[in-house]
Amino acid sequence: MASAPSVQRLPHSPVLADAAELHGFAELKGFADPAGLDPQLERFLHQASSLLCQWLGQAEAGSPLPALSVLPAVEPEAQGLPAERLLADLQLVMEGAFNPNHPGALAHLDPPPLAASIAADLICAGLNNNLLAEELSPSLTRLERSLCCWLAQQLGLGDQAGGVAASGGSLSNLMALVTARRSRGLGCRADAVVLCSVDAHVSLDKAMTVMGLPAHALQRLPVDAQGRLEAAALGERLDQLAAAGIPVLAVVATAGTTVRGAIDPLDAIAAHCRRHGHWLHVDGAIGAVFALAASQRQHLVGLELADSVTVNPQKLLGITKTSSLLLLAQPAQLQAAFATGLPYMEPSWGAGHGGESGLQGSRPAEILKLWLGLRQLGLNGITALVEGAIRRRRQLEILLAAEPRLQLLGGPLHLLAFRPRGLKAEAADAWSSHTRQALLAQHLMLSRPCYHGHHHLKAVLGNPHTQASHLERLAQIVQANLPEAGDAAGLPRST
Repeated sequence: MASAPSVQRLPHSPVLADAAELHGFAELKGFADPAGLDPQLERFLHQASSLLCQWLGQAEAGSPLPALSVLPAVEPEAQGLPAERLLADLQLVMEGAFNPNHPGALAHLDPPPLAASIAADLICAGLNNNLLAEELSPSLTRLERSLCCWLAQQLGLGDQAGGVAASGGSLSNLMALVTARRSRGLGCRADAVVLCSVDAHVSLDKAMTVMGLPAHALQRLPVDAQGRLEAAALGERLDQLAAAGIPVLAVVATAGTTVRGAIDPLDAIAAHCRRHGHWLHVDGAIGAVFALAASQRQHLVGLELADSVTVNPQKLLGITKTSSLLLLAQPAQLQAAFATGLPYMEPSWGAGHGGESGLQGSRPAEILKLWLGLRQLGLNGITALVEGAIRRRRQLEILLAAEPRLQLLGGPLHLLAFRPRGLKAEAADAWSSHTRQALLAQHLMLSRPCYHGHHHLKAVLGNPHTQASHLERLAQIVQANLPEAGDAAGLPRST
């Protein structure tokens, strides 16, 4: 990499006000002193970190959801606030926040934050580098490029594979489809379609809207009893589209559906895509990280055949939000789809500016917290997190399967959904709402998704703080709140 040009320092100009002289910053200066260690900044960050550590450390004493949420004033006052006021306002917001560090936080794909990721998030904010262009983030641009290449290779996408970080899986999926459309020369074809399963993520619907395609361009195909896209139905539909001359923009397979954690038959889907020459994108926001553990790779056979993969380390590995990646077997296709030349920036020293590799222009160095978090975990730690999550799902599944009145919906990952058998939609809604409240009263938080017309309760078992005793108590509460046979209301008789 070429070195940045040297800069001659100019003498201090008395005309310009120092940061410390700016009006309204109270005793805490608005900006760090560039000439030496700033003790006020150091003290302020230490105090803020102490607040965070106390909040995380007191999680188990409360509930995942706050009992009360009180917000401080929103608008800035005429004079800037002193450090004490700022910290007091921060604490008010923190006290009203959802706490993923609680062992009973089992509702969503939001695990506790990893210590190294928290620290890297702070450093990322302090560095305030911009991944738009290489000169605005010299080391971090190279770090992102290198880590994306390593992860893509770990998933089997090939020695030339790579990608880019993105602010969430929805953006990763969108960029994948835009890249697929451009690579297939379908930018002007309004009749192009995307195929996926009925259980594929709603971000694909959003992508259709952003790409200017009609809603019916997203064709959802049936799933089997395990919630996986029926490969035979896909093959038949692809043959029909080919015969009708309708272009296929991409086929999207899902590695980890949102409600039950199902993994589509990736190898069979890839075979159909290769036969027709179609782009295969795998939405692995939930499940792709499981391929980093050798013991779980058998569930993701065929992932290596994808043209692009969405990966969200934030959903299991404790990387602070947001942490999503779009990985491609041929990453040059990403730049071909989004490059503009960035005429207002100096030429790249390496393989291209970050703003040329994807939809986002200015963006923070989110790769820093992923890199440092993975370094803290190590390969053995990643495997332990993955296997621990599956072990907890299996334990809860065994506990709930002992109750014949429950219908369980799961897959090979760490998600488990369930509802009483035989309830109609309205009764399932009432039961799930009532039972969720009973669980929250015992500081156990599950989500309440509506799946195929019926509300379920769903547990996400990625929280490493969750112990066997929590799962046993959860199963007991669920069983105690099951409706009696013939109760159409869906509520336990005691209510």
